[in-house]
Formats: sequence, structure tokens, C-alpha cells
Amino acid sequence: MVQLTPARVRYAPSPTGLPHVGNIRTALFNWLWARHTGGQFILRIEDTDVARRVEGATEGIMESLRWLGLDWDEGPLVGGPYAPYVQSERLPRYEQEAARLVGSGRAYFCFCSEERLEAMRAAQARRREPPRYDGTCRRLPDEERKRRKDGGEPCVVRFKVPHRGETVTFHDLVRGEISFRDEDIEDFVILKSDGYPTYHLANVVDDHLMSITHVIRGEEWISSCPKHVLLYHAFGWQREMPVFVHMPVTLGPDKGKLSKRHGAEPVLEYRRQGYLPEALVNFMALLGWSLDDKTEIIGREDLVKHFSLERIGATSAAFNREKLDWMNGVYIRQLSPEELTDKLMPFLEEWQARTRAPHFSRSLLRQVVPLIQERLRRLDEAPALADFFFVDELAYDAVLLAPRGLPPDAARDALGRTREAVSALREWTPEALEGGIRGLALELGLKTGPYFGCIRVAVTGRAVSPPLFQTMAVIGRGRCLARLDAAIEKLKQGAA
Repeated sequence: MVQLTPARVRYAPSPTGLPHVGNIRTALFNWLWARHTGGQFILRIEDTDVARRVEGATEGIMESLRWLGLDWDEGPLVGGPYAPYVQSERLPRYEQEAARLVGSGRAYFCFCSEERLEAMRAAQARRREPPRYDGTCRRLPDEERKRRKDGGEPCVVRFKVPHRGETVTFHDLVRGEISFRDEDIEDFVILKSDGYPTYHLANVVDDHLMSITHVIRGEEWISSCPKHVLLYHAFGWQREMPVFVHMPVTLGPDKGKLSKRHGAEPVLEYRRQGYLPEALVNFMALLGWSLDDKTEIIGREDLVKHFSLERIGATSAAFNREKLDWMNGVYIRQLSPEELTDKLMPFLEEWQARTRAPHFSRSLLRQVVPLIQERLRRLDEAPALADFFFVDELAYDAVLLAPRGLPPDAARDALGRTREAVSALREWTPEALEGGIRGLALELGLKTGPYFGCIRVAVTGRAVSPPLFQTMAVIGRGRCLARLDAAIEKLKQGAA
């Protein structure tokens, strides 16, 4: 077996909002590669887009990673040998590196105003030309450039693309060799007039200084990659250039852009909806990667063990909510009753507070859990599946109380006889309840389907519930008898 060199990878989100599935999948693939190789996973906050920063986004990013179990070895709150890991705290280094490029003739100061640039782009659009900087300040004499800079005129720093009629080529681990003509790459901004770097400068500088070995990111960055390659060469860092891995984007079910309606809501929203982090990690891992052509359920340890960059596909994967729900249900069924009880408590407590339902004990929920575990796909479904266990009174549908094959009068009489039979039971267990009620069905000559259905509605308020006799045992003798009385009264009112 080939011994892998420990990788140093980074997840470098911008705090412009909370991360969604498509974004956090990048973190997952980086984390898996770091853990698979015994390397380091670095969290770096790229907050140089000041205008788009969102308050609380950095905290939300870290909370999302923690919930999913994607721990970082270096970064905010953890520290590390290359701190700080927030780019707004690293501005002097970017200014220093930009100045180095200017000094070597690989970059220049550009004084073009935004108004001039907008007019330039408008003229290019009219001529049906691609928008790109026209090189006005590139051609300025050095004396004029120095005079304007020394005079305090606002300016940015642009990288001077060679434009020699050559190609800029890099190897992508997913797509192979990718080439761009240098004449199609404009002189791009690397340092803005406010002193903040652009993404291109900051990420290249930080990736080099932090010894990043693999840049694993979305394919939307492919068009930016030749600019980064040029920067590596301009700095003289080309021998330490990382391996580039551009993952396919995640699409919506309709093969269009992933939207909030189809899965692009913040990752923490999945926690609120009752998804397990283990299930979401499994699901995201299969968006663009696979172990083989058949394995769907892959635990975290196996993901780490088998993850490889070579198995990342070039084809975009579609988000499938039904598959995620199915997968989440599989993970829910793998939980012990104690574990599931702990996970369901917050959802039932929130429902109880919202509906002002009676307070309930953890011991009661623990009895309910085995009855609903097989039917749960998400934790937030528990109140809808089990609320009748926790309320005092039920709202009855008279039609459901008298199912097909059991007229209202017969249903009322059957429930009356049922009450008499079960109230006389010495033990209130599923076995005792089943024996008494099945015996009564034989005595009354009733078909068990409609008869049991009538009892089910009487004690739960619904036509579908967990197994009847186990349900009655958990509800308890007193409440079951009270509900049978209420159901009989409801049928009497319907006959009046």
C-alpha cells in the first residue's frame, strides 16, 4: 500500500452568510482528505470583502462545522503556527507582497476611477467585446505613476499579465490539464484602494505561507486558477504550488442552480429540521464522490478510511431531498432507544411549549420511542407521530370512529364492550390487552380490521398509529378508559 504524505488543506469561507450544503461539502472533502492522510485541516476566514460581511456569519460557520463534527486543527479559536487565520488581521503581509510585485515590475498602480471603468465596460459591451481592463495605467510613464501615487491619488494595484501570446496551464486532479491563453486574462486587481487584498492575492499568499498542499474547492474557481498560477510564478513559488482539485457543483433536482427550495438553506437549518449530522455528512460525501457503484450508507470512519481524491467525479451531482430523508431514517434506526430519546427531547419540548400541551416526562418519551422509531425520517416528525401520547384530550372525527364495515351504532356498542373488558384486566400490558380484545372480537363476531381500527381512533384520535396494543399500554389504563368514554359519547352525539 502506498504511504500517503500528510496533506495540509484549508476551508476558507467568506463570512457573507451562513454556509449551505454546496459550500460546506467543500469543507467536508477537505476534512476527509486531511484525516485520510493523517494531515491537517485548517479553517481560514477570508473576510476581505468588507461590504458583504454579515454579522455573526463567522460564528455560524464555526457552529456548522462543529455540529457536523468537522474539527479543525488550525484556525480561529484553535490557533496554530501560522496565526492569525482571519485575513482582515493579515493586511500588512498582503501589502508587503503586493509592494514586492510592484517593485519587481510584475504589478502596477492603477488610478482609473470606477466611473471610467464603468464607461469602458459599457463601450466594450456595445462592441460585443468581453469586459476586461484596457491597460490604460499599465502604459503610464513611471514618473507620472510615482507623482500621482505620492500625491495621494486613490489607486489599486493590478497584476501585470505577461500577454506574450502563451498559455497558462495547470493540472487539475479531476479534469486533467487545463489551459488558458494569457491574452484572455486581464490585468486583475490584487490590492484594493482601501488596502484590502482581493481573493486572488490573499488566497495565494496565505496558501503558500501556510504550506497548503492541496486546494480543494468548487469548479467555479477554475477560471480564476490561471491568475493564481501566474501569481505563484511571479512570487517565485511555483515549485511549492499546491495540487488543484476543482469539485463539480451541486445542482438542484431539476439540474438547475441549487436553491433554498431544493436544499441550499443554511446547514444549521438541517439541524433544526431534525437531520442527524452523521446522515448529512454521509449524504454530502456522495455528492460528487463515491466508494463504488452501490454503497449508500458509509459511516464516518469508513469515509475517512476509503476517501480518495481520484474518485471525485467531474459530473455535477443533484441534490435529492428524498434520498437525504431516507438516509436520515436509516441513521435514526441505528440509534439506541436511549440515544434517540435524548435527541428527540428538544423537539418534543419545543412542541410542548408552542402548543401548551401538558408537561411530560423523559421516561414517558422513552416508552414512546420504540413505537415510532421505525417510522421516523427526521427528528422533527416526532410530535406529529406521537402527540397523542402526551395530550389529555383528543379531537375525534366521527367518520373515523365508525370505519367501513362497522356502522356507528355497532361501533358505539363495540367500544362500550371493549371498555368493560379492558377495565377488568389485572395487568395493563400489550399481551393482556391483545388477549382480551381479540377474545372480545371473537365473542362479538367482529372482523378485527374495522374493530381494531375503531379502537385505534378512540385511543389515539387517528386512523394510523404505532401497534395498537403497545400504544395502549404506553398511554396507560386511566387515559385509555377516559378516551374510550369520550369516543362513545362522540358516537352518541352523532346518533342524536
